[in-house]
Amino acid sequence: MTTLGTIRKNSREEIRVSLDEFRGMTLVSLRVWFQADDGNMRPGRQGLAFRPEALGEVLAALHRADVELTGGGSA
Repeated sequence: MTTLGTIRKNSREEIRVSLDEFRGMTLVSLRVWFQADDGNMRPGRQGLAFRPEALGEVLAALHRADVELTGGGSA
């Protein structure tokens, strides 16, 4: 697993963006990690993973969401 970024969700959870291997395939993964009772961060069930070929479509959809919400986008 190669972690590419972390986005704070709340005081006990974060979203980690990573590249993962599953059954010999590379996947882009966005997974919610939570702070366990022992203080360590652990992966939760919430998240998604997709083929790198779909990354452009995912980014385009996120950009459209940004434009809808902000009226102009951030880049």
